Amino acid sequence: MTDGKRNQPTRRGLLQAASAVTLGSLLPWTAEAAWPLPAKRPVEMTENIWVTVRDGTRLGCRLWVPKGADKAPVGVVLEALPYSKRDGTRGRDNAWADQFCPYGFAYARLDLRGSGESDGLLRDEYLAQEQQDIVDAIAFLARQPWCNGSVGMRGISWGGFNSLQVAALNPPALKAIVTACSTDNRYMDDAHYIGGVLGLTCLHWGTMFRNVLVDAPDPRIVGERWRDMWMERLRNLPAIHARWLGHATYDAYWKHGSVEQDYAAIKCAVYAVGGQVDAYSAAIPRLLEGLSAPRKGLIGSWGHQFPDGGNPGPGLDWVIEEVRWWAHWLHGVDTGIMREPMLRAYVNERTPSEVWPADTPGHWVAEAQWPSPAIRNRIWHLNETGLAAQPGAETQRTIAPHQTLGTAKREWLPFNMALDLPGEQSHDDGLALVFDSAPLAEDVEMLGIAKARLRIAADRPVAKVVVRVNELLPDGKSWSVTYGVLNLTHRESHSDPSLLEPGKAYDVTVPFAYGAHRFKKGSRIRVAISEALWPMLAPSPEPVTLAVTTGASRLELPVRPYRAGESVGDLPALLRDRQQSAKIGFMSVEGETIRQTGPDAAGKVTVIRNDPASRFTIGDIATDRTGQTRMELSIVDGDPTSSVWRVTAGWGSTRADWDFRTLATTELRMTSREFIVTETMQAFERDKVVFEKTEENRIERRFS
Repeated sequence: MTDGKRNQPTRRGLLQAASAVTLGSLLPWTAEAAWPLPAKRPVEMTENIWVTVRDGTRLGCRLWVPKGADKAPVGVVLEALPYSKRDGTRGRDNAWADQFCPYGFAYARLDLRGSGESDGLLRDEYLAQEQQDIVDAIAFLARQPWCNGSVGMRGISWGGFNSLQVAALNPPALKAIVTACSTDNRYMDDAHYIGGVLGLTCLHWGTMFRNVLVDAPDPRIVGERWRDMWMERLRNLPAIHARWLGHATYDAYWKHGSVEQDYAAIKCAVYAVGGQVDAYSAAIPRLLEGLSAPRKGLIGSWGHQFPDGGNPGPGLDWVIEEVRWWAHWLHGVDTGIMREPMLRAYVNERTPSEVWPADTPGHWVAEAQWPSPAIRNRIWHLNETGLAAQPGAETQRTIAPHQTLGTAKREWLPFNMALDLPGEQSHDDGLALVFDSAPLAEDVEMLGIAKARLRIAADRPVAKVVVRVNELLPDGKSWSVTYGVLNLTHRESHSDPSLLEPGKAYDVTVPFAYGAHRFKKGSRIRVAISEALWPMLAPSPEPVTLAVTTGASRLELPVRPYRAGESVGDLPALLRDRQQSAKIGFMSVEGETIRQTGPDAAGKVTVIRNDPASRFTIGDIATDRTGQTRMELSIVDGDPTSSVWRVTAGWGSTRADWDFRTLATTELRMTSREFIVTETMQAFERDKVVFEKTEENRIERRFS
């Protein structure tokens, strides 16, 4: 197929009107005629087929195949998840297949072993067994008469992870992947440890995951044995939090499935996608730098969603981009996609927190290669009088312990933007050690991973440091741009930590979350340093006073020159103002609320987040799905061991022949030497308790 005029005349006009971007002579591409989308065709969906893997286990799979593929075979894109295809992700699977498959591709949605209707047990995240099963499923799909032998993988979050992991195994039929909101390092950048510090997200996600581990199969697919399968999953439920807490460093447990251990193992093409509000976006520039296979990256303004979700907006008409990608790699059609920039990124001109639910103001930029020769680190020294271009005298500034600092941040991974975006930061700034620049004489645009290089001491053998970078506006409001966390016992290595010598100053590097932001002329850049960031991070074992040496510490921002008129290639059309109908009253969306009280007379602060029981109907299978979550978090300022995290999460499915739900509760308490974690599971059939299990485990705190 040759290039021709795509029947979307406003597409480039929309992009140019919405973007002010530049790259000049650094980019090797030139404008070319847009590739025409294939004509749409009817698609047939099969509710369930069985994929038998090498040990005889049967895995359930939903399948969409374009009509006529038996005579003219097509490529197939696989998504493999532990979230039941039947009722867990059915709505979004249907929506994607309806958009994508008519352009001439098959789509397979596989339930992992022990999930949905698939046989066996699901025992943990990203096991070798899961990856081998997917390799077998790829080979199975490639053999089908409607398949041309070329298979792709796509996925977000878990599906993004296993797309990378399976790509590293190099199955011959796998030609390319799209990995969204995932990571190359399961320890540094997943939901468990943040800079080597235990995160609240570990408890939150883990409690939801325990429901995933015991989700019940649908009797309309597996028959009467559904209950025996469900009970087997319940009886074999692991104490997953105790397992994760027992691996507090970057050991072999986390290195398995972390593709940064050997980027060269990935031979197929990789399209890495994410959003700046998502916690996983730092992996995208690392993948672009580390991989040698064909690769592309795109980072938008949104959170933990595909680009067409676009929250915070603007989103993209993403199906067009994936059709171009898969036509190139599965059908051998030159769509022009690989002649376009290696990285395209949206640069915020205000923070999402300031403007949500409106789209985040900003513009798209592009880089032909990564790392980009156009980006240079600009240094701001942390001096006694604030941030400056030149280092000042070396003095020590101390940071008093404040266990309740962090309530303006709260969430590592924002989902509900009305609740989770970081709020105005002045309260937390007032408890931190703050360094401000002079008002900026011109706009400063950052793109990439900033770093703080600190000379720092602590008065305890276990401590952490949190460095936040904010934009301080002329009106005095402080808004979060990016931040970094480092467990100081991990200063040399996340794999081999060592205790601090109290009072000794160490030179440490704190890498930040990915950031793409324009600091505006007249604003100030603010650096705020603290030891705590609660409730997002677990407190250190004892109250810690930090001492930062000014003059010897600095901020390094990756600054990108800005020039108007830059081309970013054939970017999909912008979907603007996706969230205008969302409600922002009392920080509540569709019933979910968050309430903070305190500090009371004893110094106790409590945060309660509640998403009460909800129910929605899945019309095409006449099934109601229910769900609920609740978090109760508390701490007393001055006593880090007073922190209590308690999370409850549950879900179920209901109809005349099938009625079950599960409810998991996890509570984490701590002493200066131990984490004490209690994990409870209840299972109900027609509101009658049919299974109950509680386990308490104590895990030594060695470097945390």
